[in-house]
Amino acid sequence: MTTDLTRISGSLVIARNTAFTYKGKPVDVKQLGRELGVRYVIEGSVRRGGEQIRVNVQLIDAEAGAHVWADRFDTDRRNLAEAQDQIIGRLARSLNIELMRDAGRRVEQERAADPDARDVVMRGWALFWGGGSFVYQAALREFEQALRIDPRSIDARLGIARVLMGIVGDGLSNSVQQDQARVEQLLGEVLDRASNRSLAHAVMGVLRRTQVRLSEAQAELEAAVALDRNDAWAVRQLGLTLSGMGQPVVAISHFEKAIRLNPREPYIGHTYGALGANHLFAGHTDQAINFLRRAQIEIPWMWWIRLTLGGALGLKSDVDEARAEIVEALKLKPEVNSIARWRVIAPTLGLGDPRLQALMENTVYAGLRRAGFPDE
Repeated sequence: MTTDLTRISGSLVIARNTAFTYKGKPVDVKQLGRELGVRYVIEGSVRRGGEQIRVNVQLIDAEAGAHVWADRFDTDRRNLAEAQDQIIGRLARSLNIELMRDAGRRVEQERAADPDARDVVMRGWALFWGGGSFVYQAALREFEQALRIDPRSIDARLGIARVLMGIVGDGLSNSVQQDQARVEQLLGEVLDRASNRSLAHAVMGVLRRTQVRLSEAQAELEAAVALDRNDAWAVRQLGLTLSGMGQPVVAISHFEKAIRLNPREPYIGHTYGALGANHLFAGHTDQAINFLRRAQIEIPWMWWIRLTLGGALGLKSDVDEARAEIVEALKLKPEVNSIARWRVIAPTLGLGDPRLQALMENTVYAGLRRAGFPDE
């Protein structure tokens, strides 16, 4: 747990042998924070009942003595090693997000007249992890401000690159080549100075996928996962890359792992959408529809999920429902009004490889045609 928490950028985590001196003792959290010089304290307990294990954990603000976040993890002890990896992975990732959110709230409340770049970066991540398409521009403004305050900031560069690739990858960019070029420049500057940053490799992998350089994308994303095995986003992006290479069954296992790692990720709708699409490619139409409907609930503003769901419903000959999804998709993305138009922007969505297009042709496109969606 300590090892995984140290992967959080900018964090200082007290060594386990020091932390263990407090184990089983009544501790005043404020005093502990002063003694160790830490802002946050993690408390937890493990309870066993038969073959079941329950882990309770809470994050506490050591300055205020207030609870920031709490969660519970249930698992089966018959495969304890795998259970431990799953719990620690989920916990470390959840804590990373909650720490960002809490720090962002604190910066917002304090409203420093002259915030430093780290404060502004924290505020940017807090906005970003709020979820929803509308947060992209808000978070981007914070990261851009941080870079103006500190032109050398690696974290500001990573924030900008991550948001821009989210905008491009979701098909929301009005200047794809310009955004890709800026991401390339920012990541080059980051990796020249900090080659072990998992997020830098993950974002580079997504950039390469949108450039239809899938072997390079796979290598970058595998490097990212090796550096941070708990990064559910990197795991999902690796799955999307394998899907883009025409390997839907292998990709499905990565999406399932991403959900296990972080089942409450604000952007988990993308994972459900990817699961749905790849089950469709693998011939599991009913499972595909279930996952795509769940994705639609999580991120109703994502047009490609509705079009993919329309294709899946069309394959089942549920034509009226398919047409209803197409109508909603066109409200969200009116310029994608034909299969030909979808193919044009497919590379920027990571869908440009001929192997994946062949899968799309036999499933999504075929179903959309049944529902009356035009080719041209």
